[in-house]
Amino acid sequence: MRVIDRPGVRSAFLVLTLVLLLAGDAVRFTFGWWSFGVLAVAMAGASVWLLVAHRDRWRLGALPYPLIAFLALATLSILWSFYPGATALGLFTTWLIALSALAVAVTFSWAEILRGLGWVLRGVLGLSLLFELFVSLVLRAPILPLFTQPGVDYSIYDKIPPMLYWSRNELFEVLDEGRIQGILGNANNLGMLALLALIVFAIQFADRTTSRRVSGAWFVIAAITVVFTRSATVTVALVAVVAVVAVIVAWRRVTSARGRALIGGGVLAILAAGIIAVLTLGDTLLGLLGKDSTFTGRFGIWDKVAALAEQRPAQGWGWVSYWMPWAEPFTDLAFRRGVRQLQAHNAWIDVWFQLGVIGLLVFAALVVSTTIRATALAVDRPILGRGTAGPYRATTLLPLLLLITLLVQSLAESRLLVEYGFFFLVLIGVKTRSSTSEPTP
Repeated sequence: MRVIDRPGVRSAFLVLTLVLLLAGDAVRFTFGWWSFGVLAVAMAGASVWLLVAHRDRWRLGALPYPLIAFLALATLSILWSFYPGATALGLFTTWLIALSALAVAVTFSWAEILRGLGWVLRGVLGLSLLFELFVSLVLRAPILPLFTQPGVDYSIYDKIPPMLYWSRNELFEVLDEGRIQGILGNANNLGMLALLALIVFAIQFADRTTSRRVSGAWFVIAAITVVFTRSATVTVALVAVVAVVAVIVAWRRVTSARGRALIGGGVLAILAAGIIAVLTLGDTLLGLLGKDSTFTGRFGIWDKVAALAEQRPAQGWGWVSYWMPWAEPFTDLAFRRGVRQLQAHNAWIDVWFQLGVIGLLVFAALVVSTTIRATALAVDRPILGRGTAGPYRATTLLPLLLLITLLVQSLAESRLLVEYGFFFLVLIGVKTRSSTSEPTP
């Protein structure tokens, strides 16, 4: 047996990859950016090794065409980039993530990915709650990261902004507007991972892939974490996930064409009502979510980024993924509560700014085609053989629910373009498009 095919090696690769993508901030805050970079490059090398070892399982022509077009356009943008150095670095990280996602897609089954996600998310949530408990009971004061992000100079502040703290010591204040940030140092990000954990643990509970007592207990822990992070984006995403699950369950149970037509009509009606509500009751809805009329400063950032995008509407300013704080125009483009922002807080505006209308159309094609295939996987019975359909499994919901969560997040954050957001987009796109057989777990 080859080393790469040994169960322990495979599991270690999957877990380490997911840790770097899901909990990258925790690794950087604890061990530093250089250590994180070395690990990321090493895991990318392992991904290439996997792809070469299993080259019979994939081919370039079987990959989603919009994905190929998007990566090609981002790469070519270095030719007209306003900041070619930053584009080169952004392309390096983007290709590392794409290679990792491709390696996982062609090497691991959905069952293995689900199990790996369960392991990593349990670790993130458990360590986050223990970390916040330690800060509140032992340190009893906010704590800064051991290693700060590049470009952040704490000496320029008379009072350090709360956003820069690793933990703000608010575990015992969650009933009074407090929010925990966990080992990730960001309440919104921790809340999003807690929502992903709710999805994973619920699927494991339904399919009995783990002990129901274990998955049920961790589901409760994930729900508590969602509440303690108090994220409006996560709240909206949770509502969307519940709605999608309800529609899929109804679709699976109704087999008649008339019944499914009614379900489809109901979904369209609900979407139309939601759009009307957002357009007419926007401020009221923001108030219910605990946000002000500026959406916590995001509207101002969107206006600035859109104004720049309009200067280069067709091809954009050049790919960069996360904004580089040392490159113009990012040095003083957007600040929020005294902290320089490294994203547009909207993936779609960010793509428009970086790759123009052309890139936005290609990216939309990638998202729409991936969503369609993920939906088909969720609603269709699995085919076991010629003319033989198997029973529905909750695991087939995983790609669609992950995607729905990320799409809701993309309206308030640009994470769909970086780290675990882009990883899952590529992973789902490749696995739902691939014509090769599912790897045996």
